[in-house]
Amino acid sequence: MSTSSPHEVPSITGVPASLAEDQSRRLRQYLFQMGLRIVLILAAALLVDGWLMWVCFAGAVVLPYSAVLLANAGRDRSSRESSGVPPPAPQQIEATQPPAEEPRVRVVDHVETPSTGTPTERTDDPEDP
Repeated sequence: MSTSSPHEVPSITGVPASLAEDQSRRLRQYLFQMGLRIVLILAAALLVDGWLMWVCFAGAVVLPYSAVLLANAGRDRSSRESSGVPPPAPQQIEATQPPAEEPRVRVVDHVETPSTGTPTERTDDPEDP
């Protein structure tokens, strides 16, 4: 039994990239930005002078922050297509309590009989004869 309509054809291009591919892409992007930062630091220290040097230093200072933000952004979950079918609702668990039993009262008295000296048991249980 199919949940989709017969006119709807699934598209493989709508499938997100695998986790390994996503991590590899983010790592390459981060390493590229850190390489660019090294180039900016070297350019500011050795090649350029004046206001361009300060622009290179500012770029080298700001770049790590933006690189970490972009690398940690992870998968883009907003671009996934919805199948239109809502996820199944969690099952409701009813709070069940065991049936309450009526409390039984049982009183036991030990009374020694004068003839034998042994204790006897007396119960005041309504169900006992």
